[in-house]
Amino acid sequence: MTDVQAAPAPVAETDVPAVEMREISKAFDSNVVLAGVDFEVAQGEVHALAGGNGAGKSTLMKILQGVYSKDSGVIRINGREVEFSSIHDAKAAGIGMVFQEFSLVPSLTVAQNIYLTTEPLSNGIFIRDREAVDKAREVFQQMEVDIDPGARVGDLGTAYWQLTEIAKAMAQDARVLIMDEPSASLAKHEADQLFELVGRLKARGISIVYISHRMEEVYRIADRITILRDGKNLLTERLTDVTPEQIVEGIVGQQIEGLAYQERDTSAEPEILLEADGLTAGSRVQNVSFTLHRGEIIGLAGLMGSGRTELARCLFGIDKLESGEIRMHGQRIDVSDPRQAIKARLALIPEDRRAQGLVLEHSVRDNLLLPLLRKIERGLLIDDGKGKELADSLIQRFAVKVANPARPVRLLSGGNQQKVVIAKWLGTEPEVLIMDEPTAGVDIGTKTEILTMIRNLAEEGKAVIVISSEYAELLAVSDRVLILRDGTVQQELARQDIADEESLQHAVQGV
Repeated sequence: MTDVQAAPAPVAETDVPAVEMREISKAFDSNVVLAGVDFEVAQGEVHALAGGNGAGKSTLMKILQGVYSKDSGVIRINGREVEFSSIHDAKAAGIGMVFQEFSLVPSLTVAQNIYLTTEPLSNGIFIRDREAVDKAREVFQQMEVDIDPGARVGDLGTAYWQLTEIAKAMAQDARVLIMDEPSASLAKHEADQLFELVGRLKARGISIVYISHRMEEVYRIADRITILRDGKNLLTERLTDVTPEQIVEGIVGQQIEGLAYQERDTSAEPEILLEADGLTAGSRVQNVSFTLHRGEIIGLAGLMGSGRTELARCLFGIDKLESGEIRMHGQRIDVSDPRQAIKARLALIPEDRRAQGLVLEHSVRDNLLLPLLRKIERGLLIDDGKGKELADSLIQRFAVKVANPARPVRLLSGGNQQKVVIAKWLGTEPEVLIMDEPTAGVDIGTKTEILTMIRNLAEEGKAVIVISSEYAELLAVSDRVLILRDGTVQQELARQDIADEESLQHAVQGV
């Protein structure tokens, strides 16, 4: 654990809590998700909420947000008992949500997104765009951040999307902000700016529920932490009174070793599996060349906009190459589209599982089988029995926690959704697996499972490319790390030549 700092002192416990949830219970059909959970947030407090996938933290927050209704229990906001039957009720009570999966419309401006459905109107009909821009600018001034309210959201970087999400909540007079993995898609320097903003909001008396699986973040900004396990309270403690190891063990239920680097024997020179030669596509991929050996794990590191994801999209045929070629086993391959890439035995775990990796309203089983339909064809039809058998085998192999594979995949926790994405693509039996932010938004236990899985895939002879904003994660599994900047490979480092996270950070930033 690096850069762990003592948490700031919590506010006075004599204050009326901003949020008080007592004996909250919730079940879906016969599946009990919350069983008498207590949760409290003080005025002006940053309260971390942690727990493994399926622990109940998302359900608890959706009850506070008005998405779900509680089966039993009491909710008080600033000492007043409330009943939320909709998101509108929660917003009216001052509850704001900053989503991990962005809820913004890329084609609209920043101001239009902030006031979407609450636009200032003239004569109750015409939208006053100029007023919306002025009001949005005031919100950003209060937040002490510099964003052009008239900019089109789709033209902005991820960090600005996150700040716009926060501004959207602040514009609705939120006094309690729920932040769900807000730094998951941010580079380190962007996350630092987010933490500074959290500090400023706290100083203004705004209470923040901070959901994160990153312990260094929790210790940096939170006052207290509540851990849920199996739908029940495990503990609520000041951060000064509990160690990171105790928190992780509380979340997972056991000690874990997955984030530690496990040296592998790479002395033998294995065959070159994949070669990228002079790849160019737009401004984000510029003359990129590298080799990838059988059984090797390469990490791609770089700031947001460095070209990491764009390179992955080129390799998998999503973005068209302008020049350069890709070779497998020494032979040039066609990656003009993802079908050709799959045929060449490449697979991509995309950065955003919900938007790019899953069909949320389809069942777990259907999502698993989408890239595998040829395996279960029976003439012109699909063999349902064979499909069920194949899906069940993937669920078992990758330990996906699902009560009923026929129910929509959106009902699964984030970690189990990610397992579905990984399982379905490994079902295509690729030789090269490209993983873009494979552990974003998953709990520490699932993160360990995924990192162990990556090591095992390499041991089986597959080659893996891992893109991650978490330096500890890259250092835990990579044999080599490529540093990308401005769409090009600036540096290649052997794992044994990288002393620690700080050294990797300096390499990424070019200092």
